[in-house]
Amino acid sequence: MENERIRERFRDKDWNEIKSNDSWAIFKMMSELVMGFEKLAKIGPCVSIFGSARTQPDNKYYQIGQEIAGKLALKGYGIITGGGPGIMEAANKGAYEAKGKSVGLNIALPFEQHSNPYVDPDKLIIFDYFFVRKVMFLKYAQGFVVLPGGFGTLDELFEAITLVQTEKVGKFPIILVGVSYWNGLFEWVKSTLLAEKNISPEDLNLISIVDTSEEAVKVIDDFYSQFMLKPNF
Repeated sequence: MENERIRERFRDKDWNEIKSNDSWAIFKMMSELVMGFEKLAKIGPCVSIFGSARTQPDNKYYQIGQEIAGKLALKGYGIITGGGPGIMEAANKGAYEAKGKSVGLNIALPFEQHSNPYVDPDKLIIFDYFFVRKVMFLKYAQGFVVLPGGFGTLDELFEAITLVQTEKVGKFPIILVGVSYWNGLFEWVKSTLLAEKNISPEDLNLISIVDTSEEAVKVIDDFYSQFMLKPNF
C-alpha cells in the first residue's frame, strides 16, 4: 500500500521529528489520508455517529446511540465513530451486536481517547491529525447522527453543516438527537444568526432534531427514499 511505501521510505526518521517540521509533516499527513481512503472505500454506505466520550453506559443517550446504530446496521449501513468511549462505544456496540460493520476512527490524544472493544479490528484506524480524521468522517458517511457532546462534537457538527451549506459535499441528513439538549443552541441560531441575516432561513432545513432512535432512523430512510446513495465528494 502507498502509505506503507511512504513509511518505508522514511523509516529512519522519527515521526515526532517529522511532525515538528512542516515540510516533512506533509508525508505523515499523506500517509494518513492514503490509509483512510484505502480502508474505508471498501466498506460501503455508512452513517457517522458522534457524541461525548464521557457519556456513561447508564445514560439514556448511550442507550439511544446503541439503538440507532443497531437499527441502521440491520438496514445495511456501516457505523463510523471516533472509536473511543462514551457515545462512540455505544454506537460501535450497537453495530457489533447487530453483526454490522463497526468502524472506529480513533485519534491519538494524551487523555480520554482509547479504542473501545466493539470496533472491528480490521476497521480501526488511528490518526494523529484531526483534519484528516474529519475528512474520513465526511467522505464515507451518508448521514450524521449527533448525540449530546462537547466541543469536539460541536466542531464535527458545524463543519458538516458548513460543507453541506456551501455545497462542498453532497447533501446528506444531519440529525441531532436530544431535543432538550439541542433546542437552546438552535433557538440562539434562529434568534441571533438568522435575525442578523448571517444565515439564510433554508439553512435551518439542513438539520433535523429528534428524540428517539425510531425518529432518527426514519429521517435517514425518508431521505434515501428520495435520493440515491452516492459518494459525498
